[in-house]
Amino acid sequence: MPLLPDADKPMLLKGLVKDWPLVQAAKQSDDAALSYLASFDSNVPITAYLGGPDIDGRIFYNDDFSGFNFERAQLPLKQLLSQLLAAKNAPKPPTIYMGSTLVDHWLPGFRQENDLPINLTASEQGNTLVSVWIGNQSRIAAHYDFPQNIACCAVGKRRFILFPPEQIENLYVGPLEITPSGQPISLVDMQNPDLTRFPRFAKAMESALVAELEPGDALFIPSMWWHQVQSLSACNVLVNYWWRNSPAILGAPINVLTHALLSLKSLPKAQRDSWRNLLDYYVFEHEQQDFAHIPKDKQGALGPINEQMARQLRAQLLNKLNR
Repeated sequence: MPLLPDADKPMLLKGLVKDWPLVQAAKQSDDAALSYLASFDSNVPITAYLGGPDIDGRIFYNDDFSGFNFERAQLPLKQLLSQLLAAKNAPKPPTIYMGSTLVDHWLPGFRQENDLPINLTASEQGNTLVSVWIGNQSRIAAHYDFPQNIACCAVGKRRFILFPPEQIENLYVGPLEITPSGQPISLVDMQNPDLTRFPRFAKAMESALVAELEPGDALFIPSMWWHQVQSLSACNVLVNYWWRNSPAILGAPINVLTHALLSLKSLPKAQRDSWRNLLDYYVFEHEQQDFAHIPKDKQGALGPINEQMARQLRAQLLNKLNR
């Protein structure tokens, strides 16, 4: 099947990876699935998030936002898998969670037997990363990712709650600098939303999409869509395919936000409005502009950004930021 790089809505892809050996092993038992995974172990320690039964699987901040409600630990993958199996039947299990971990580095050979049957263009293949998530019952707060994403449920069941990008103001997003896993997250506990503290969240839920995935199912998540991920089973494995539709040389857009917070946010409103007009003209609505009044060979960054121009712009930025 073809990939949908221009799709702007989530899409549930039932049974997309149902023939994976890992999915077939999961149909036998959790033990069979985790044993199959362990056969690809590179013996390179992984990073795990470990929390007590009291956090009820919610990967989050501590009470005063000075840190988090879990501990990070480096341990062998096989030890993590053993802990998962040992906690399966506990009435209140500890939280065991391994976040995004690159498959090709930590599980070499896995993709020779379990890979996504989707056609990618040459440029998209070069931009594609594949990662694996392993754990028991957990709740990962709503967050966005810049890359496009196909999440493949291989073991256990998952529930995704998705929100379009414009719902950001109704999601009560936490700090930018201190985050559990690198991305800013919604502070709303979507399992038990406090609408007294977060009243606008009710508006966000009007736009929410909910997807329930069983082993073999996949979900396409467009760039910048907010999504909470809840693992519903005692053993869960998710494999993600990430790609971007623009060359990596263009950099991460989050860097623009960081620079704007530094340089634009504190300007008087009239000046911020002027910069908004400039950004609309040159960036957000550039397809509507006609720059024919400038000779084509002198349009520079106003024309298509190739690798040479990207490197030139990066060099200019570095030079100015280092002054």
